[in-house]
Amino acid sequence: MATRVNCSAWFVNPWHAITSRPSLSRPRLQFRHTLFSSSSSSSASSATRGAVCCTGLSNGASETDPFVLTTPLYYVNAPPHMGSAYTTIAADAIARFQRLLGKKVIFITGTDEHGEKIATAASACGSSPSEHCDVISQAYKALWKDLDIGYDKFIRTTDAKHEAIVKQFYSRVLENGDIYRADYEGLYCVNCEEYKDEKELLDDNRCPMHLKPCVRRKEDNYFFALSKYQKSLEETLEQNTEFVQPSFRLNEVQSWIRSGLKDFSISRASVDWGIPVPNDNKQTIYVWFDALLGYISALSEENERPDLQNTVSLGWPASLHLIGKDILRFHAVYWPAMLMSAGLSLPKKVFGHGFLTKDGMKMGKSLGNTLEPNDLVHRFGSDAVRYFFVREVEFGSDGDYSEDRFINTVNAHLANTIGNLLNRTLGLLRKNCKSTLVVDSAIAAEGNAFKDTVEMLVKKARVQYENLSLSTACEAVLEIGNSGNSYIDARAPWSLFKQGGAASEAAAKDLVIVLEAMRIIAVALSPVTPRLCLRIYEQLGYSADQFNATNWSATRWGGLKGGQVMAQPKPVFARIEDKVEEETNAKVGAGSGAT
Repeated sequence: MATRVNCSAWFVNPWHAITSRPSLSRPRLQFRHTLFSSSSSSSASSATRGAVCCTGLSNGASETDPFVLTTPLYYVNAPPHMGSAYTTIAADAIARFQRLLGKKVIFITGTDEHGEKIATAASACGSSPSEHCDVISQAYKALWKDLDIGYDKFIRTTDAKHEAIVKQFYSRVLENGDIYRADYEGLYCVNCEEYKDEKELLDDNRCPMHLKPCVRRKEDNYFFALSKYQKSLEETLEQNTEFVQPSFRLNEVQSWIRSGLKDFSISRASVDWGIPVPNDNKQTIYVWFDALLGYISALSEENERPDLQNTVSLGWPASLHLIGKDILRFHAVYWPAMLMSAGLSLPKKVFGHGFLTKDGMKMGKSLGNTLEPNDLVHRFGSDAVRYFFVREVEFGSDGDYSEDRFINTVNAHLANTIGNLLNRTLGLLRKNCKSTLVVDSAIAAEGNAFKDTVEMLVKKARVQYENLSLSTACEAVLEIGNSGNSYIDARAPWSLFKQGGAASEAAAKDLVIVLEAMRIIAVALSPVTPRLCLRIYEQLGYSADQFNATNWSATRWGGLKGGQVMAQPKPVFARIEDKVEEETNAKVGAGSGAT
């Protein structure tokens, strides 16, 4: 936030329009005291009451409460890029895992469609802001479909129900005495939609995020009294150290708060494309004050009259906000304070993940160095894209993309370790057992150390999923595949079948054991690679309906039964080089007029 150079201000009475300003020479401290006491006997007690009900430490949560998960509402100044896809892939993996646990999940995503940057982008394309938002919002939905994103709610901040919720929330904060009017002057980054402190800028007043010069602006705005909630926020973070994750991000947030919170502008006089301020239609609500409410408005029912309190009862507070680290301040400082002011509960956790980099730089639409997710998914498939970014980027840290690494990782893990193990085992079963299991997997593995290894790795995967350590969860599941390959190589069932008798019976049991491990992999990796895991399940003789009905308890050993007939073996994941070569040959054939 920029330092306010001109701090002339006057109190907003929630019951009537503003008609006069107090004297500009009136001491700021005295004004501040009057502002807070207008709605409570003391500012400290008011803020503390809000903090007590919002810490999340005793929020009355029960096993029947929904697991509400959100991505950011993505800004529609340009089509989606890999950074936004990464957050959504991770969110989808978490949502799928929670559904496997039997939780009622409400997975929220959407688009943030107001603000100066949107109007500018629309004008550059020769369209109206509304038309531009329709096109880009649809592009997000199309990409989420291609990436197998199973969201439950998609909110657009231009939705009528969202505008109604925002205005009701604004009115609550206003009635609590936490909105006032003042002149504001500072350096403004259009790309961030935010005023900046000069000390955080690079030379020539360039934004450190977008590397573009900030512009000096002065305007008459409404402000939110963020400073009033400094102590409450400090206490909340001290009492609930799990509120911001990873832990090093919590340290960042605490440092920001300790350095002193400044009130921030929540309206813009110079921006037309936005939600009008309820008590002043000459101004629009600041895009962040508007967009953050999307996490709540998304919960409202389509055919119901929008009502803030009723909407809150449908699933708030959110269990988890997944965000990029660049918007951590908005979610871990501004948003909790806003909720406290409105008397609403805080989200249970805010997780700030790192950036995806390309050529050592953060990818972003404003920087013009994006990695196109549409191109990746169309070339390599959704499972490959999902798996690489979840497995190879430690969730919470930065991660870098290179195509060679992408291809090598996906081929080694999905095509070789998992796909080849399944294919060769089913091939041996078809050749020697007519694709039929000779015994229950529970009986086949009695006293078998490999079974113990699988059970240990399944437990590890669950813990890592629950801790949002998605990469480590994938690693644990992949290790089941590695152990399965080691087991079948050591046992060499192809040789045992040739010996006949007891050796042949032992080999048949070995195949059951390995296929049971594959069944477990299909369940445990399904949050990350749902299409691949469905194909594995179908190869094991199950239907798509049976796969979709599975839950985490299906990772227990003993699912496969004697007499089950497996499908005919065929590769469940083609190596990428083979796929690229096929596409190249097809293009050459088409170009030569081949039929």
